Amino acid sequence: MANQDWFDKDFYKSLGVASDAGDSEIKKAYRKLAKDLHPDKNPGDAKAEQRFKEVSEAYSVLSDADQRREYDAVRAMSHGRARFTAGSGPSGGFSDDVFSGFFSRQSGRQTGGFGGSGANISVEDLLSGMFSGGGASGFGQAPPRTGSDVEATATLSFRQAVEGDTVTLRREDGSSVTTRVPAGVKDGQKIRLRGKGNPGPAGNGDLILTVAVQPHPLFGRSGDDLTVTVPVTFAEAALGAQIAVPTFDGSTVTLKLAPGTPSGRVLRVKGKGVSRKDGSSGDLLVTVSVAVPQKLDGAAREAVEAYAAATAGDDPRAGLLAQARSA
Repeated sequence: MANQDWFDKDFYKSLGVASDAGDSEIKKAYRKLAKDLHPDKNPGDAKAEQRFKEVSEAYSVLSDADQRREYDAVRAMSHGRARFTAGSGPSGGFSDDVFSGFFSRQSGRQTGGFGGSGANISVEDLLSGMFSGGGASGFGQAPPRTGSDVEATATLSFRQAVEGDTVTLRREDGSSVTTRVPAGVKDGQKIRLRGKGNPGPAGNGDLILTVAVQPHPLFGRSGDDLTVTVPVTFAEAALGAQIAVPTFDGSTVTLKLAPGTPSGRVLRVKGKGVSRKDGSSGDLLVTVSVAVPQKLDGAAREAVEAYAAATAGDDPRAGLLAQARSA
């Protein structure tokens, strides 16, 4: 149903089209503006982002025949063209040509890719929302209702989730909702976007956004810590070494392996994890994995055989059987 905010907005002006523009002209204007103003094309430009939202909202209304009819009625009232006639009762009367478009559908019908439902809006709801229930006999007894909430899912890359990003959720009718997803969101996390749901006489409902995060080919996540597994050679693990480890920001850090470092040991790099709201960051947890050569030839094979002969008395599995048989 019509939103009270419509009184103050000129959607035709936002798209740069005449009030009698056809559907194709409206769509063409929207596509050009959306392409020029998209946040991906204007990173960090707050004015462009705000215009993108205005253009998206305008197209969302004007591309829907029912909403456009209702908006035109609201726009007519705001321009002083609505007719109010005296009635025989104490409440007076309203000409039916002004409000006929308002009561033709449900306020919570499903739109595009977003779910949600709402109850039929009544004359009382509309008038109480417009006039705050003051003065019209028989109206304004029930408080005006907000629009119903809507649920949607946004699939983000691992990097988008860690660093935050502006995402656009598109409806099947071509309209869209643009919002900023904060840095550090987790897979399965729900975000409530105030006022992004279905419209109602007392304001819009909310959009409940569930985040689905795609895996990264190298990095993982544990809370606010990032994780990475780094292979090392047997010689590096046995003798000790300094190794370069990639970080999520594209740089590297140098870690020192102590002699005799076992496979599976976790080394911690402070402050190289996920950024938090308070300005601090999690850590990068580096798991060491000793790489076993798939093929040995010549001197390398002879060296390993010599090592095996030199350590023949060492049994890393000693005591396992006793432990297995213990209570």
